[in-house]
Amino acid sequence: MSQTDRPAARVSEATRWSQLIIGIICMVMIANLQYGWTLFTIPISHKFGWSLASIQVAFTLFVLFETWLVPAEGYLVDRFGPRIMVFAGGCLTGLAWILNSFANSLAMLYVAQILGGLGAGAVYGTCVGNALKWFPDHRGLATGLTAAGFGIGSALTIIPIQKMISTHGYENTFLTFGIGQGVVVIVLSLLLFAPRPGQAPEASTSALVQQSRIQYEPLQVLKEPTFWIMYVMFVLMAAGGLMATAQLKPIAKDFHLDTIPVTLIGITLPALTFALTIDRVLNGLTRPFFGWVSDFLGRENTMLIAFVLEGIGIWALYVYGQNPLGFVLLSGVVFFAWGEIYSLFPTTCTDCFGVKYATTNAGLLYTAKGTASLLVPLANVLVMETGGWRGAFIIASIFNIIAALMAIFVLKPMRQRLVARPVGGTAWPAGAQPT
Repeated sequence: MSQTDRPAARVSEATRWSQLIIGIICMVMIANLQYGWTLFTIPISHKFGWSLASIQVAFTLFVLFETWLVPAEGYLVDRFGPRIMVFAGGCLTGLAWILNSFANSLAMLYVAQILGGLGAGAVYGTCVGNALKWFPDHRGLATGLTAAGFGIGSALTIIPIQKMISTHGYENTFLTFGIGQGVVVIVLSLLLFAPRPGQAPEASTSALVQQSRIQYEPLQVLKEPTFWIMYVMFVLMAAGGLMATAQLKPIAKDFHLDTIPVTLIGITLPALTFALTIDRVLNGLTRPFFGWVSDFLGRENTMLIAFVLEGIGIWALYVYGQNPLGFVLLSGVVFFAWGEIYSLFPTTCTDCFGVKYATTNAGLLYTAKGTASLLVPLANVLVMETGGWRGAFIIASIFNIIAALMAIFVLKPMRQRLVARPVGGTAWPAGAQPT
């Protein structure tokens, strides 16, 4: 038995919560790479005359490389620990925005976004995987809190970024925030470590949150139909939310309300600024909220509630969102009902396939976000062909309703059969031979 496999003494609650908090802060530092992107698209288009569709290819490349290489990064994390991967991620995310500040061609912009995707994926996958391992007893809540850092992390910087773009240009904004965010991640990476066997508590024993006793290796996971059902559901859910994330500013502009002031709870801001700020906050809060709910109500039951709410919210945003107040409130509903996928899916994946390879297996499922990102530029094409956003909103809404029905009628019975397998059944413990 290797040194890392020997049972160790249970660590204090302060130790594992400190690991969770470090991961959350790292996620906050990379959030702007995705959620701040919409603020830069129109300034870049105005400077170079590039179409929004061509600029959004850079966003798609970012998401592809953020997601599709996470399994490989997760494999390294599961073998060598989280520290080195998050350190590398901090270097790459900082470099990406520095390059964005100098990019004078679409090719250079694309390369920068690819590097940013690699770095963000390394940080994201590692921090989520670490939360899954440290908190088997509260997996939904811990994963949700970690993912919340990525969702809510850009809320505090929406207004500073907008002001800096307007006063100093988007180039200086990329440079300043890129350096600052990268340095924080690099420093915090030195404090991360994964739990050894025995250091974390036992898994949840709730009847509604059943967890597999089998530790599935990644290749075994890819052979399981349950994994592919979750993958399809993830793609369906991610597509609509990514469209809103990347296109919220162009949508507001097409609705002619991006600069119209809106007053809410005594605060007056332009509609787009208000929407972006509220969206980031709710997109962050939904992840621990629905993760916590799923720890008690069950994963699929929680998916049904959230996914139906998202489908209704997307349709309502199109119908009633051309009113400034409606736009602010309904975009908040859309982001609140969407962001929970980043806690529910990795949590469900680990419930199904075990904790030993949790980072890698959750990373395999996370590639669905990259697949969904391929649909983001198509939304621009659809708008250009139809002359409006109606088709894109209808398709996104239908995707969410389909995913909600799949959660209850397809995923739930399949996962129950999977979790009920005895050790030594169709799948076997990692490292053992089948009988």
